[in-house]
Amino acid sequence: MQIKTIEDLFVHLLSDTYSAEKQLTRALPKLARASENPKLSDAFTSHLEETRGHVERIDQVVDSIPEFRLKRMKCVAMEGLIEEGQEVIDSVDKGAVRDAGLIAAAQKVEHYEIASYGTLCTLAEMLGYTQAKTLLGQTLEEEKSADNKLTTLAESGINQNAKQKK
Repeated sequence: MQIKTIEDLFVHLLSDTYSAEKQLTRALPKLARASENPKLSDAFTSHLEETRGHVERIDQVVDSIPEFRLKRMKCVAMEGLIEEGQEVIDSVDKGAVRDAGLIAAAQKVEHYEIASYGTLCTLAEMLGYTQAKTLLGQTLEEEKSADNKLTTLAESGINQNAKQKK
């Protein structure tokens, strides 16, 4: 896709984020199964439902701007972040240390998504896409909340339990 205008850039970034969310819907169940801590597993399962909602919201954004269509592309950044999570699963035995590693991998994903949605919100506002800005802003807040939940889990004992494993 040739990007010539700010609208083209918005569509490109939205398409990339759509790909990222779709990839994440396939990765989150693996993270849930790989974690030993039930609260962490539940957090991954809960975020899977939110992520499905994020995909639907992007569809609504596209519907709100009739001249736009998503481009078929693969988000290579998300692919790499998911691969890092898989490396944790493959190289760390199930237990507290793996759970701490899964939190770290998941927070990298959340920070990437926060950056992506923050940029999309800024562009949507600048372009006058009011409904898109509202929808993307809702997802941005959910991504921030997911990151906070992961921090709370890490600080509520998972990282301390991992520290005790020597």
